Amino acid sequence: MKVQRLILVATFFYLAYTQLVNGQPRKDCKTSCGNVTIEYPFGTSPGCYYADDPSFHLTCNEKEKLLFEGDMEVINISHSGELRVWNNVSYACYNSTGDLSHEDYYPYSLGNLSLSRSNKFTLVGCNALAVLNTLGKRNHSTGCMSACDSLPVEYEDCNGEGCCRTDVSVPLGSYLYHTLQSRVPDMTSVFDFNPCVYAFVAEIGTFHFNALEDLWNLRNVSQFPVLLDWSIGNQTCEEVGNTSICGLNTICFNSSLGTGYNCKCLEGFEGNPYLSNEHGCQDIDECTTHKHNCSDPSTCRNKDGAGFYCKCQSGYRLDATTMICKRKDFEWATILLGTTIGFLSILLLICCVQQRMKRRKTTALRQKFFEQNGGGMLIQRLSGPGRSNANIQIFTEESMKTSTNGYDESRILGQGGQGTVYKGILPDNSIVAIKKARLGDNSQVEQFINEVLVLSQINHRNVVKLLGCCLETEVPLLVYEFINSGTLFDHLHGSLFGPSLTWEQRLRIAVEIAGTLAYLHSSASIPIIHRDVKTANILLDENLTAKVADFGASRLIPMDKEQLTTMVQGTLGYLDPEYYNTGLLNEKSDVYSFGVVLMELLSSQKALCFERPLQSKHLVNYIASAMKENRLHEVIDEKVINENNWKEIEEAVRVAMECTRVTGEERPLMTEVAAKLEGLRVTKTKHQWSDQYPVEVTENLVGVGILSAQGDTSSTGYDSIKNVASMHMEAGR
Repeated sequence: MKVQRLILVATFFYLAYTQLVNGQPRKDCKTSCGNVTIEYPFGTSPGCYYADDPSFHLTCNEKEKLLFEGDMEVINISHSGELRVWNNVSYACYNSTGDLSHEDYYPYSLGNLSLSRSNKFTLVGCNALAVLNTLGKRNHSTGCMSACDSLPVEYEDCNGEGCCRTDVSVPLGSYLYHTLQSRVPDMTSVFDFNPCVYAFVAEIGTFHFNALEDLWNLRNVSQFPVLLDWSIGNQTCEEVGNTSICGLNTICFNSSLGTGYNCKCLEGFEGNPYLSNEHGCQDIDECTTHKHNCSDPSTCRNKDGAGFYCKCQSGYRLDATTMICKRKDFEWATILLGTTIGFLSILLLICCVQQRMKRRKTTALRQKFFEQNGGGMLIQRLSGPGRSNANIQIFTEESMKTSTNGYDESRILGQGGQGTVYKGILPDNSIVAIKKARLGDNSQVEQFINEVLVLSQINHRNVVKLLGCCLETEVPLLVYEFINSGTLFDHLHGSLFGPSLTWEQRLRIAVEIAGTLAYLHSSASIPIIHRDVKTANILLDENLTAKVADFGASRLIPMDKEQLTTMVQGTLGYLDPEYYNTGLLNEKSDVYSFGVVLMELLSSQKALCFERPLQSKHLVNYIASAMKENRLHEVIDEKVINENNWKEIEEAVRVAMECTRVTGEERPLMTEVAAKLEGLRVTKTKHQWSDQYPVEVTENLVGVGILSAQGDTSSTGYDSIKNVASMHMEAGR
């Protein structure tokens, strides 16, 4: 009796083994665990999974969770050779002093399975390093490092700042992997927003970094999906031949792991390609599964394998476009309709090609203008060391045309040596000033780039604000805030702005200009010399607040230099004679120009006027002569003089005279000038400027040859190397 039982048991195991080797598991095998379907060659008991490889053995625990290798929960199984499982997150947490407080990392045994290349190894944390180690036939390590000392600006970009990720490329036969992570030593400044470092392997697309949430606690997520690659055996399809476990209506393909094979159903079949029974690859009936496009389902006929066809009854034909059965007498109409549609399609295609070529041509032209207008130079200089991160908006050519009504002449605010200024109205109804360089003047490109660079360094209430630029037009455009009350030159010498400026208004404007220049010389991130200070470059808003503008000729002075040798540039009447004669530019050149502006404010006389006597054509000589001959009251604007302010006016004149000394070393600094004028305005000081700088009236202050040019105003260029001067007429802003 015992012998018979032994024979029966042996026979049972033999049949089970034989059936399994032939690709057929036992019929009583468990097919699901919880909500996960168990697909062969995986199984939970002997005779139910592929017997040659225990890696296909799964466990269904008492909580109805399907587990791989005892502790990795299975999400689903793919016939194509992928197993999706949940993977725990490894972490290490640190206290505020940078010491490790607690950590946890998870080693996993993968059997003969491998990590798929569809995964990414990810590290979340600041100033941290994470390493992924795999062990098997060959040891393999990979990892990445992230660094940051504050909360990243780009909250959702895993680019190495607070988050890094790397590809997972694991050698064949790896069976164990674990993650290690650590904080870079002595980096505790990030503790307030990143106390822990996290490392994990996750399927691509399942984790999207968000710095605000993930650097603190990784959104309390402890697991991510991971894809594992699996295959049958260690032979290729060619080597295994007809002995593969692939069922009927299947095709064998070599595994991406480099060894073993997988099976898939032929096109038009569906099911488990590793089975040969009713659960194996069965023909898909496109007609009953509604996977056809026959307009009438009754005309659908299924094909064995992939495909179907629509069969029309006698006297009808199938319209391949609409898949509708139509009477055959409509054939000519159908041909005509098809021909028409074809012609229109060709015509539409030609139009699309032409439009595309036109867009390409326009794009190429805009790129050409971008480079021609110094776009590459601008980007390079703005991104260079020491530059500020100015928020410069880039406007399109269309928006500039629309905002200026096609650059209509009625929108022109002013014209000068550096171009034309238009009034523009943006789509949000905000009013701006748009500066357009002169066409065909290549020297304006350098000044255009220079003005952007200079204004990107300045943040001052009395400097006109640069909003953006347009580089894709034939000439470059700059977009500024709109200042609606004209220039100081207009108020002093024009008749469009009503009553003349009072003494208090003129003194306040002088204080604002002086304070701005003092800021440019000593408080900006890089010292800036304006180089073209004049009343035409001082704008006034509705409150008559001064706004210094037109920085096209300005220069940034390196910290290690006190002066630069440059091509002489400025406006006659305001140009520093020492700078004109030597080509050496320093902050005292702006001091001289400001002195001339202050004289204009006091006298309402133009800086250069050829209607005055020869020795008084220049305003500096004019006022110097008046002081020398004790007739200052004759040159000061009578509209600003009253019995209470004459001492202030005399003191302001002394300030202007000290600013316009021939020698730069004898001129005061702009900070001293600003302080002196502010003192006049607030305290009506009784101290005399001559206590520090004795007044010396000097004739011919403008230097040899400056007055030889004819015209009201001009910009002068002088090359100190070639000793050649060039004159460029300029009407002012």
